[in-house]
Amino acid sequence: MSERLNGQRPRPLRSLGNRAVHVGLSVGPVLIALLITGGLLMLMGVDPLEYYGYILRKGLLTPSGLQDTLTRMGPLLLIGASLIVAFRAGLWNLGGDGQFLLGAVIASAAAAPLDAAGLPVWLTLAIALLAGALMGAIWAILPAMLKAWQQINEIITTMMMSFLGISLANVLVKLVFADPGTTVPETRTLPYAHRLPPLFGGHISSGLLIGLFAIIAVHWLMTRTAFGLRLRTVGANPRAAVHAGLPVGWLTVAVFALSAALAGLAGAVDAIGIEGNVRADWNPAYSLLIVPLVFLARFNGYATIGFVFIFSVLSIGSESAARRMGVPNHFTLVTIAILLIVLGLTEMFEQRRRARPRGY
Repeated sequence: MSERLNGQRPRPLRSLGNRAVHVGLSVGPVLIALLITGGLLMLMGVDPLEYYGYILRKGLLTPSGLQDTLTRMGPLLLIGASLIVAFRAGLWNLGGDGQFLLGAVIASAAAAPLDAAGLPVWLTLAIALLAGALMGAIWAILPAMLKAWQQINEIITTMMMSFLGISLANVLVKLVFADPGTTVPETRTLPYAHRLPPLFGGHISSGLLIGLFAIIAVHWLMTRTAFGLRLRTVGANPRAAVHAGLPVGWLTVAVFALSAALAGLAGAVDAIGIEGNVRADWNPAYSLLIVPLVFLARFNGYATIGFVFIFSVLSIGSESAARRMGVPNHFTLVTIAILLIVLGLTEMFEQRRRARPRGY
């Protein structure tokens, strides 16, 4: 009653209004980006409704397309979990592409020889996944230490390490782990029957379950545990964390290690669950593509699952649509770029709205 007398909305209505605003800020940029992309398609002489319809049919409405979409989600969800850990702790791990590729190369290089040696399939896969995750974590140690104890900007160091990691992965494929039985520079191929087992009797990689488990576990860790609270405190106010007696340096290292391990695990899942090997000069560059999706989800693990699903449908369907309708193969990147710009503008307007005094 007092809230009504003061001219304020009751708490349930305010909560409902806040949720509606959050949904609008997440879904709105996607719709705007699709509209702008549709305008570009019209300028190219392509019917946007036909283009989007073909994407839906190939990425969602056919059994093979849906299975390809769900399979692609596995590594993307792991990358999303990697980014959520870092962003919720107030840190920027933009070295995911290097961590992903190195994890993929090490996992592939470990899996094929172990499998040929006669180890049980489950043990081979477990060792390969662990090796990929460990390699990713190792590659983030230097940026973590520079950030923790020298306060060097992690955006610069993680991106530099990413470039080095991509180059090192190519060197390892061409010179160290190259398959001697082929003229194409690539690691030894893991037999299809010995890769991550498919789900539901189809060809959906069980990497999907690994990705779902990881992102739900990360969401729970960061929102429901004391350790997650410490990490969020370090990200929100490092000085307050120091005064509270928290080991800020070691917590920073822990964030980088966990985030990079998940990125390396994503590479391992892709290598031994989908591709079967790693080719030289292969780089899907998933990490930077997932950044806007994580921001759209407001660092929420469950919402990230939804946006990753949408992106997977878009990427799988657009590959077929590009061939059929004469659209450039990388047109999906244009959509992601537009989405990132719209997201930035939306955030700017939302911050201005929050800063505006009530009643205006």
